[in-house]
Order: sequence, then C-alpha cells, then structure tokens
Amino acid sequence: MKYYNVKTDGGNIAVDDTILVKDIEALAGSKILEGFVPLFSAEAVTRLEEKGYKISGKTHVGEFGLDLLGEFSYYAEKETDLKGAAAELVKSGEVKAALGVDLNGATRRAAAVSNVSFLKPTYGTVSRYGVISCAASGEQIGVYADGAKAIKEIMETIAGHDDKDGTSLKNDSYDYSIGDVSGKKVAIIKELLSAADEKTQEKIKAFADNLKKNGVTVEEISFDVFDVVNTAWQILMTAETCNNVSRYDGVKFGYRAKEYKNIDELYVNSRTEGFNFLTKAVILYGSDVLSKGRYEDCYDKSLKVRRVIKEKFDELMNSYDAILTPVCSKASYESYEISDAFAKVFEESKFTALANLIGIPALSTCGVQLMGKHFSEATLLSLAYSAEKEGK
Repeated sequence: MKYYNVKTDGGNIAVDDTILVKDIEALAGSKILEGFVPLFSAEAVTRLEEKGYKISGKTHVGEFGLDLLGEFSYYAEKETDLKGAAAELVKSGEVKAALGVDLNGATRRAAAVSNVSFLKPTYGTVSRYGVISCAASGEQIGVYADGAKAIKEIMETIAGHDDKDGTSLKNDSYDYSIGDVSGKKVAIIKELLSAADEKTQEKIKAFADNLKKNGVTVEEISFDVFDVVNTAWQILMTAETCNNVSRYDGVKFGYRAKEYKNIDELYVNSRTEGFNFLTKAVILYGSDVLSKGRYEDCYDKSLKVRRVIKEKFDELMNSYDAILTPVCSKASYESYEISDAFAKVFEESKFTALANLIGIPALSTCGVQLMGKHFSEATLLSLAYSAEKEGK
C-alpha cells in the first residue's frame, strides 16, 4: 500500500492529510481540494519542528476523515484488507509517531486494527489551528505511536494554549506523566463488550487481566447510553460538516469543474465531481437536521443530549478512574462498496462517539479503548503502560 500522499526526505513524524504542512499539498483525501498548497503549517506541526522533529510526509486519509479507516481516499490505492496509513507507518517503525485528526473515531479504529496506540486528548488541549475542519465541536488532533511513552513525548510537545485557535483552552501545559496504577478502578462497559466479536472480547479480557496484575480493580458495569450518544454525535457531526464543506465551491481554490455555463453550474458541477458518495450523504443528512422543520427536534435536542451525557459520565467517573471498552466491533475489516459507507460508519461509531460528543480523552491501545474524565490523560497512559509491560 502507498501510505504517503506526499513524501519528503527522512523525518520521524508523519502527518495525516487533514493537517496543514506549509508548501506541501493538503488534500484531505478529496478530489475537491486537488492542487491546494497551504501557506502555513498547523500549530502542532510548528511546535514539533521547533523542538527538532522532522516531518516525514503526509499520510492518506479517507475523504475528510469521514470513513472507517481511510478506505475512500481519492488518492490512495484500493486494498482488500483495510488499514489506516498513519497507523501502519508507525507499526512498521518508519516513523516515531504520527499526527491524526479524530473526527469520528477512524484514528482510534485504525490504531486498534494495526495494534499501535492512538490518543485523542481532551478537547481544546491541542490547537486545532491548521486543521481542515469538519466538526469543530468534537474533532481533535491526536497522536499515533507504538506505546504510551512515545505518545507522552509527543503530547508534551504539541499540547498547550494557542491564541490562534478559539477552542484552545488557557493552560500552557498538561499532565502526561506515567506512574503507578495500583489502587485504580476501571469499569468494563457490558453493552459495548457484548456488541463486539469474540476476538475483540478476548482482547478486552486479556487487557483487564494485565491491569489486575498491576493492582487495578476491574469491574463489569452497565452504562446503557451509547446508542443515544452515537445518534446525537452523528447529528452534530453531519450538521457541522455540512456547514464547513460549503466553502469548497470550485471558485477560489481546489478542484473546478471543466464544464459550466453560470455560477450555479460551477458550484453544482464542481461539488458533484469533487465529493465522493459518503461526503454527499453526510452533507444531505446534515442539511436535513439543520432544516427549519427539523432543527429543534434533531440538532437542538442533540445539544441537550450532549449536556445530559456529560453529567451522567461525570457521575460515573466519581466511582472509576477509567472505562474500558472495545474501540470497534471486530479486529479487521475488508473492503466494501461506498454506497454502504454511511450505515457502516454509523454502526461502528457507537464505540467511539462518546469521546467526540463530550470532549473526553480516549486512548486506543493493545486493540482496546480506555476513556476517562477530562484531563485524565496521565491516568489513561499509565494504565496503558502497565498493560503493555505485562503483554510483552
């Protein structure tokens, strides 16, 4: 598989193609951005370069990061077994780490399939300046690496306040320390565990056993909110994406249709030819939930659900340090028709949507997922590191 869209000489950090790198084409996996070359780099990229890291190149993503694992990039080769480009580069050892934008769980899913780690940090702790944005209220730059210590190193470099990002929190630094986990309590969510296949359930049980060896208490509990969470996030995500991709019209930059007679045809033809089926489906769904007759019942209600779920999750976290869940329903994926993508992504997002909806950190590691309360990255990394040691 050709993992890089654009490759430079050497370098130890890969960057997914929804993140801007100055003077390197930024395509977000979409024909609509063909030829777009940014004049500046994302803040996270700039911080890495200032610390001496070198960007190795841009990795393929599915169009705007909306698919399962990057399978519907306009520029990547089509594969039978689906794997994420950035995750596979980290797995191969070609790069130390990679940056990715977690919009709808594809990054965490890819890490699980490739058996590497990905941390989606607390919303607002890493600048989103320089991200080709779709759903600004839940998307977040995170880090792929081969384990907790490597993630810690990169997060300590890229996290912190950025005046250029209106969603950036005011803290200059955050805690990513890795320490003792003895006495911690972790809850396995029954509803998500039962929704995964046998192989994935075995990974959860093996991870839990490794935690127990390090003095962690692990309990199975019921927390039956994930269908509601997923529906609410998909409504908000599609609505925000619909608004954000409206800027791609074939006029100022990117792909422009060859044939048109007036400005309306320019817009319609450029978007028809430039977007794939999945992006069009997201736009149509987002338009529907924002329409006059549906706004209060769909979009506004989803905002209320976000608040209620945050309160319920905070209450749960009064009793536990983290929750342990599958990150996807199965350990591997095979290629499928793009006409099925909207339904497939919706189904799989049940495992990942909570972190995007309420902005909590989520760590995909050892084929499983840990989630915790806001700013609990140190706890998640410590739990992951303890299990990694036992698993070797």
